[in-house]
Amino acid sequence: MPKRMPKKRMAKKKLKLKTPRRNAKHVKSLPGTVMKAAAKAGLRHIPWHTVALEDLNPLLQRQFVVGQEIMVARVLLKKGCIVPEHSHHNEQITYILEGALKFWIDGRQIVINAGEVLTIPPNMVHKAEALEDTVDLDIFNPPRADWINKTDQYLRDRK
Repeated sequence: MPKRMPKKRMAKKKLKLKTPRRNAKHVKSLPGTVMKAAAKAGLRHIPWHTVALEDLNPLLQRQFVVGQEIMVARVLLKKGCIVPEHSHHNEQITYILEGALKFWIDGRQIVINAGEVLTIPPNMVHKAEALEDTVDLDIFNPPRADWINKTDQYLRDRK
């Protein structure tokens, strides 16, 4: 009769085999976005001044940090900056820290001022304009692959 492994050992072995490698799809990262650390499930402290500021066009800059299933971006828009009409499969929460953004969304125009929040469901077409110099935090779930891989051409080289 073959020897049986103790139950504890067997359970550990099964668990090890079934544990998937997390975030294997995130291979590229923009300097300062901390993608390498995101692959490890762990506590991180990231001061914004340590995250690279990316110039997308003369009126738009951003920084972002990516977690396992969420992304936060600090977006700096000069007055008059237009974020062209677009949609994405990511849920978005926009919190205005300074300034104001005017959104065209769901057939309406909505002005979001400092201290206010806008939630945008997945796949909802939207456009924005900075009514004054603005700093906003955008939170996305899941992380925006087009931002991470720099394929977000709709934001680049525009005024």
